[in-house]
Amino acid sequence: MAASPTHQNSTNGLSHSILIYPCPHNSFENGPSCPIAHPQTVIVMVGLPARGKTYVAKKLTRYLNWIGIPTRVFNVGEYRRSATDCYKNHNFFRPDNEQAQVIRRKAAMDALIDMCNWLEVDGEVAVFDATNTTKERRDDILDTCYGRGFKVFFVESMCDNPLVIEANIAEVKLSSPDYKDMNKDEAIRDFLQRITHYETAYEPMDEQNDSEKSYITIMNCGERFLVNKVDGHIQSRIVYYLMNIHIMPRTIYLTRHGESELNLKGRIGGDSDLSDRGRQYRDALAAYMANEHLPDLKVWTSQLKRTSQTAQGIEAPIEQWKALNELDAGTCDEMTYVEIQQKCPEEFALRDQDKYHYRYPKGESYQDLVARLEPVIMELERQKNVLVVCHQGVMRCLLAYFLDKGSEELPYLKCPLHTVLKLTPVAYGCRVESVSLNIDAVDTHRPKPSKLNRSRRNSDALSTVPAYPDHSIDNIKLEGEVRLSENQPPAVTATPAS
Repeated sequence: MAASPTHQNSTNGLSHSILIYPCPHNSFENGPSCPIAHPQTVIVMVGLPARGKTYVAKKLTRYLNWIGIPTRVFNVGEYRRSATDCYKNHNFFRPDNEQAQVIRRKAAMDALIDMCNWLEVDGEVAVFDATNTTKERRDDILDTCYGRGFKVFFVESMCDNPLVIEANIAEVKLSSPDYKDMNKDEAIRDFLQRITHYETAYEPMDEQNDSEKSYITIMNCGERFLVNKVDGHIQSRIVYYLMNIHIMPRTIYLTRHGESELNLKGRIGGDSDLSDRGRQYRDALAAYMANEHLPDLKVWTSQLKRTSQTAQGIEAPIEQWKALNELDAGTCDEMTYVEIQQKCPEEFALRDQDKYHYRYPKGESYQDLVARLEPVIMELERQKNVLVVCHQGVMRCLLAYFLDKGSEELPYLKCPLHTVLKLTPVAYGCRVESVSLNIDAVDTHRPKPSKLNRSRRNSDALSTVPAYPDHSIDNIKLEGEVRLSENQPPAVTATPAS
């Protein structure tokens, strides 16, 4: 799903571009990265309107997709809106509105059937996103899912904090197609009345009557939890994740280390010091973070020199994470792409064919890196404002989590040097602001080549390798073949300040 640009400008000598990334539901639908054992699992959301059910459903789906479990949300409200445009006001949700009840029941059944069919063909986990406020409705869902051999886990969201409910209505519900022709005040009154209709029939999950069901009840956005009869590995991971997320406003800053000496030579991995321009970026980054005025800021780095050197000068507690170390290139560490093609052309081709799953000899794959970074994500979800100074591969994995990017896109996400990505969670997505600090640096991004077969020419294999000032490959001879690249991208890329 493409991002929508909101604006671009330049202030304080910094180049900005801001994007809003919605969270699609099916990033990994084309196949799991880590197939899990059957039976498939259905997550059934429960709760009154404006209690954050869809927020939880989308966030949980994003996490499960990121760790390689194909997951998709089936939102009954979307089925209802596609079935009828007759919604005029809250009376549509009155318990005694028989005509509307027929429409709503059909929408729920259509969503349930589509969900079950998808699970039997493509999926591992499905989220049934609806109010499901009555015991009768929940039992019907159970019967249908059990009849297909699926496990069922209920996620109930309860909230009695009026400020949270009002904020949810204002931020999310007023943008619903149901209220496109209403003014704000009228829409708020109508939605509050809609909630009242649901309250008359709401039967919360009960420790006695639902003792045989697997469920978690989240109270007031994580103030308290009630967990009952967790069944299996997937449900355990779901509970662990839901107990770590929060809705407090915060910003996560992602940046790579400053340009390193090995970057100048086009060599991957290693543990080199910063270059002169890398040290300039270190100073610029410290000044930028000071201007953000975040007294509770934390800084996380890897254990490699170039990230810890980049974080020097930032006035905040600094923690080193081994999990943030760059993807291990194994026997190819500190080699250039040209050298890899010279010495291991078959390995080079295999990586281009499936960059996410390919593992360097004695090294790691992006899939391995995602598994290594899961504790980092869990801790990020618990934190407020954090700056993560990391590496290209690591930053791609973290960015893919927040933007819900799949395994095809993840290894090719652009994470340029000397740029800060400012991530702010919003409603059902993530607001991304890209800030260039306007310190020149080499371009380390290598797009996917068009030819991927193992017998390809060297020129085809190296066609997308960027140029480096200390390592020109324009006229390198490989097995008698001369690579001529008249259109090689420039060695230095930066967005000029306006």
